[in-house]
Order: sequence, then structure tokens, then C-alpha cells
Amino acid sequence: QAFRVDIIREEEGALEFDMVGIDAAIANAFRRILLAEVPTMAVEKVFVYNNTSIVQDEILAHRLGLIPIRADPRLFEYRNQGDEEGTEIDTLQFQLKIKCSRNPQAAKESSDPNELYFNHKVYSKHMTWVPLGNQTDLFPDADFRPVHDDILIALLRPGQEIDVLMHCVKGIGKDHAKFSPVATASYRLLPDITLLQPIEDEAAEMLQKCFSPGVIEIQNIKGKKVARVANARLDTFSREVFRHEGLKNLVRLARVRNHYIFSVESTGILPPDVLVSEAIKILMGKCQRFLNELDSVPME
Repeated sequence: QAFRVDIIREEEGALEFDMVGIDAAIANAFRRILLAEVPTMAVEKVFVYNNTSIVQDEILAHRLGLIPIRADPRLFEYRNQGDEEGTEIDTLQFQLKIKCSRNPQAAKESSDPNELYFNHKVYSKHMTWVPLGNQTDLFPDADFRPVHDDILIALLRPGQEIDVLMHCVKGIGKDHAKFSPVATASYRLLPDITLLQPIEDEAAEMLQKCFSPGVIEIQNIKGKKVARVANARLDTFSREVFRHEGLKNLVRLARVRNHYIFSVESTGILPPDVLVSEAIKILMGKCQRFLNELDSVPME
């Protein structure tokens, strides 16, 4: 009944929020779902037509698989196991075709590869979407591409080239880490710092140095410097205060047992608020399936 969610900080790619009034098992289940069960699109198969770079085919395929693809997985279906050919409803196709050549206009005394060669660095921006079937009609406004354009894939020298075709499919982090939609998803309990008695002057300044910036504030009251707890959530539990004999018995450090501070950082495939809502839907679905199974078991 006392459960609530408070949004603390929302930025592009990152979200911090509080979940209050839940059990540790629910909090951890939510974290694990974010890591391993929210689906995304990632490169699954790489068809190598030509690769004369120094990067082996297997390593090249592995690097391509880890590039996050900006594509909403909710628009696609899971590919059936054993299907070799993808369709417009379960596969995104990308092509990477690039060849390195010399720059005839480069100065003879130059040793800078950026001046000597064209296309000597292969970036994720060189991956282009190749529509399958009627995907052009299905997604007229789609902008399927890598999340970041500056991911370095390989280095080439004149005469070397890469010509590959990639199939992106829908999957979850439980199957492979490349499908995980988050860079980090973590939680911690809200710190609870209590000053057992007034701490003043030099002791107050020493106390302030024992904690992270912003945790302890010093106020001037009747000509005395008095310490107070300003923002306990900024504390990192360094326990530095217990190294000082004059302070260790004046402060009590604890945690609020049902107040969890969540931090979610997206890889850029989906905004973090969408990831959180999708994780909640998956958790609700798991609970519903569990209740259905309980109802289906005959009672003795």
C-alpha cells in the first residue's frame, strides 16, 4: 500500500529513480529483467563476401554483433529457431562495403594515415540499412542505424576491403550479452545518517571531510559551526568517520530497508524510461503466469 516510484534524475540515456516500499527480492528481479529479459535487436549472422583486412572473419563478426542498433524491438517478432532466411517481420539487414585506397593528393613527406589514405578507418557509420521485402512500406519513417556513428570496427590499408551482409534479429540478454539494452542497471539502499549529538567547530569540519561532498552541511548558529545532515543519498558508505576516535561514537550509519535507489543507463537502443516500463510489463507477465499456474493446480 505504501509503494511508490519517485523520478529523481532523467537525462538522455540515464535515469535515476527511487522505489519505496518493496521487498529486496522484487527489486533484484526488476534489475535482472532489465539486464537479461528486455529484448533488443542485434547482429546475429554475418555473411562475409570479402574480407582482406587483418581482422579475422570471426573477430569481425563478433565486433559487429556488439554494435548497438537503433531499432525498436517492439516492431519485430522473434525469428523461429532454424530459420535460415529472414523476413521483413523478424530481420533487419545491414551492409558494410568499404575499400581503402591511396590519396594521390597527399604530400610525399606526410606520414599521417588520415592524409595518405581514403577509408582507412571503418566506422559503424559505414553500415547501411538494406530493406528486406516490403520494409520500406512497413517503416516509411524508420531510421534504422547504429546508435553511435563513431564506433571503430577495423583499420584498412590500400587494397584491403570489407564486404559483409548482416542480419539483425530480436533477442534477450539471457541468450547473449549483445542483446542487453542497458550499460548498467543497479540499485542501492538509501543511506540513513544520524548525528547522535550536536557536533561543532573543528569536529564539524572533520565530520564534513569524512563524507562525500554535499552529505554534511555546516551551519553558523550563534557564532558556532554546527554540522547537520544535508543529503544522505549522496553518501557512498566509505565508513571514514569510524577512523576518528572523537567522531565514531557520535554518528550512526544505517540503511532504509525498503527504499531502493535505482540507476539505469541505456545503451541508446531505447530510452531508459521505456526500458523501465518494458521491464515492469515483463515482471507483471511473470507474476500473472505464476498465478495462472497456481490456479491450474488442483487443491487437495
